[in-house]
Amino acid sequence: MKEGIHPKYGPAKIVCACGNVIETRSTVPQIHVEICSNCHPFFTGKQKFVDTAGRVERYQKRYGNRTNAAAEKSQS
Repeated sequence: MKEGIHPKYGPAKIVCACGNVIETRSTVPQIHVEICSNCHPFFTGKQKFVDTAGRVERYQKRYGNRTNAAAEKSQS
């Protein structure tokens, strides 16, 4: 390897929004993340909507519950 062209690779802390801290190694000393393996629904098995900018509410407001409305129309 050439001298002086590689970034320093040292200890780093990954800090999640839930408060979990993971210690690892990186070229950056501290990394902030929104979701980690402690709070991600895939790893925890809990269903949780991760909603950014109100997308779920905006969708429900715009389209509502169309599956029930379509079923009621076909029955009448």
